Amino acid sequence: MHGFVVIIAVFTSVVSQEAVEPITYTCTDGYEYDPIRQVCKDIDECAILSDACKGGMKCINHYGGYLCLPQSAQIFVSNGDEPSTPADPNTPSVPNQPTRTQTQTNRRVVQPGGGRTIRCSPGFALDEQNLCRDIDECTTGSHTCSTDQTCYNTRGSFSCQCQPGYQKIGDQCVDRDECLISHYCMHRCVNTVGSYYCECDIGYKLSSNNHSCVDVDECEADTPCEHQCYNLMGSFICQCNQGYELATDSVNCADIDECAFSSYMCQYLCINSPGGYSCTCPDGYQLQGTRMCQDINECETDHTCTEDEMCWNYYGGFRCYPRNPCQEPYVRTSESRCVCPSSSVCRGIAQSIVYKYMNIYSDRSVPADIFQIQATNIYPNTHNTFRIKSGNEGEDFFLRRISNVGAMLVMTKSLSGPLELILDLEMVTYQTAMNHRSSSLLRLTIVVGPYPF
Repeated sequence: MHGFVVIIAVFTSVVSQEAVEPITYTCTDGYEYDPIRQVCKDIDECAILSDACKGGMKCINHYGGYLCLPQSAQIFVSNGDEPSTPADPNTPSVPNQPTRTQTQTNRRVVQPGGGRTIRCSPGFALDEQNLCRDIDECTTGSHTCSTDQTCYNTRGSFSCQCQPGYQKIGDQCVDRDECLISHYCMHRCVNTVGSYYCECDIGYKLSSNNHSCVDVDECEADTPCEHQCYNLMGSFICQCNQGYELATDSVNCADIDECAFSSYMCQYLCINSPGGYSCTCPDGYQLQGTRMCQDINECETDHTCTEDEMCWNYYGGFRCYPRNPCQEPYVRTSESRCVCPSSSVCRGIAQSIVYKYMNIYSDRSVPADIFQIQATNIYPNTHNTFRIKSGNEGEDFFLRRISNVGAMLVMTKSLSGPLELILDLEMVTYQTAMNHRSSSLLRLTIVVGPYPF
């Protein structure tokens, strides 16, 4: 018989002279009782079962069972069909592995009469009822498991199991790297001796199941931002209040110097402050709105002019001028007009002088029409000419005739203040019918303010 497993049971028996009761024998799975030879013989399943093996496999019978092997498998044969110990011809033979018909689950050999020896299979021991009972090697201490292993009893033997988190390689228990297999960590797995644990990415924390990761609301936990914090999944973002910007660390806030952005933030002077800025104006001005400067009319509020002087406001300040500007031989005929009393006295000089005042911004763009003169009396058969008689030494102005009775003063150069200029604008009148010539002056005081507003 071909096979890989050989089970040999040796029985020694002595025939009693006394009569024995009839005995019924049963055999283990894969064997049947041969009443002629009085032994348990192997059942050849390959001969009995036509479809014992499928898929092109060949059936190989062996003791107590059969194998399905590939067609190319090599079979090693040993002659073990007969019992290893010949039976005495004068003594009835006892089957190799028969058992008395009883309800039991272990493998045993039962003597048919007194004086016979009973031997149990390895892992079994005879009890007081002459039954082969399983030996619990784990309880008796006859196992070979090491101290880091757990002994589990099995039928006829035992097994050594490793502690959770370990795996058995040979006879040794070594750590099982759970992170290389299925670990169920949402983000990262960290192997430890006999176990593992899960870690989460920055901005997350482990949930109660120790495997999933949930977002950390950094804004509530640590208030990491200097001003405003907005939570994101796995992170957060900082924002600054108006007038600030995020620093390079994206957490702190740095003041924005609005004054450095542009020279046009304020009309005059920009002063930076934490989170904002403010505009100021020079003396003689007041802030209008948030950035513009408006001239203060000191003549309407507070000035130092006397009763004999009139207060005249200009951009950024005021000046005091005589209420009566007329000088000999002129006499005052109105608030700003001086007239020569007789032609004989005023021969060669202007018959009248009119005083006017005006102010302009510093650095005003040019050319610019700034003042218009007009003849007050219009007579027939007259011809008028206009000129700048004095005060234009720097050639900052010229007088453009616009009609027979009027002219326009044009500024040709930009002037920087504070500055005061006095121009005498002369109008000469010719009467063709009477062949008469006369002149009149307009004395214009121009004050250039200190600022371009």
